[in-house]
Amino acid sequence: LAHHQSGHNSGVIHSGIYYQPGSLKAKLCVQGAALCYEYCDQKGIPYKQCGKLIVAVEQDEVPRLKALYERGLQNNVRGLKLIDAKEIQVKEPFCRGLMALDSPYTGIVNYKQVAQSYAEDFQEAGGTILTDFEVTNMEMAKESSSESEDGLKYPVIVRNSKGEEIYCRHIVTCAGLYSDRLSEISGCSPEPRIVPFRGDYLVLKPEKCYMVKGNIYPVPNPRFPFLGVHFTPRMDGSVWLGPNAVLAFKREGYRLFDFSTKDFLDAVMYSGLWKLVLRNLSYGVSEMYRACFLSAQVKQLQKFIPEVTINDVLRGPSGVRAQALDSDGNLVDDFVFDGGSGDIGSRILHVRNAPSPAATSSLAIAKMIADEVKQRFEL
Repeated sequence: LAHHQSGHNSGVIHSGIYYQPGSLKAKLCVQGAALCYEYCDQKGIPYKQCGKLIVAVEQDEVPRLKALYERGLQNNVRGLKLIDAKEIQVKEPFCRGLMALDSPYTGIVNYKQVAQSYAEDFQEAGGTILTDFEVTNMEMAKESSSESEDGLKYPVIVRNSKGEEIYCRHIVTCAGLYSDRLSEISGCSPEPRIVPFRGDYLVLKPEKCYMVKGNIYPVPNPRFPFLGVHFTPRMDGSVWLGPNAVLAFKREGYRLFDFSTKDFLDAVMYSGLWKLVLRNLSYGVSEMYRACFLSAQVKQLQKFIPEVTINDVLRGPSGVRAQALDSDGNLVDDFVFDGGSGDIGSRILHVRNAPSPAATSSLAIAKMIADEVKQRFEL
């Protein structure tokens, strides 16, 4: 469980600063963070409320930082304040910047542990968890005299690659990297498409972890909300640096040379990807350059902590982001829920896009999905 996106993410409990006021992302993140802390307290799951500084290192980032502060206030994020260069050094002695947005409510947790706890709750409530169950087909059970009563009560058959079957009344999919393919299998829309982006992290050598106390983030580029290197302390005491963002040639490809012909062709034959690439060629080339050359990533980090050198870092883990993309080449930034028509389509709810901060928001998302299921299926 949590073997892919949830087990490879940065482990940050986000506070809800970045997101468009009124959007699902903003609402669910603020609610979800509060629920996440409450849940961890109830279950005895360790976390640290270590805070976060979003640091402006160039003069032209200061207006964007102030706008971010206003946005955070509109989203009802607790405890936000703008601090100057001296106050930055009180919070983070090795960090340099002109101004920072201080978010003390941001925290860190091990989401693999959280997911395992959710699984225990689900099983205690009577649920069954099957792993290694690759869905290849969905169809309606055929009514006949030999059909069991259950076949009529649970008319949708979900079949896996081994030929095993599960009979269902309704289906909710939350398939992450495979959300578009599962939608197609069910006869629903292939849009938005998933294009996988790999993010490679560096890690600070253990003897250098004293340089980072809490999360240190750059002021985001509004065109690329998922780009920009940051410093992320982890529950095990390590510090992750990064990530970059480059096209992954396999949906579950965590290593540089991981390759899947199907996944690669799916991505490069999609017109939406080419529109995105052509509009942002220089960004893409820069990210690929930083992925190849350690010194280029370190140079980005030195803008915030000048003392960091190439001798202080090691190559670390990677994650793959399930980036939803529309046919016009736009990154789909908010949550997408849909179903379809017909016998199967009317019995299914697809969670098509649950981007960062979905781990933070997971309990709030779950409540919304449950409400949507009740309404859609008239349960």
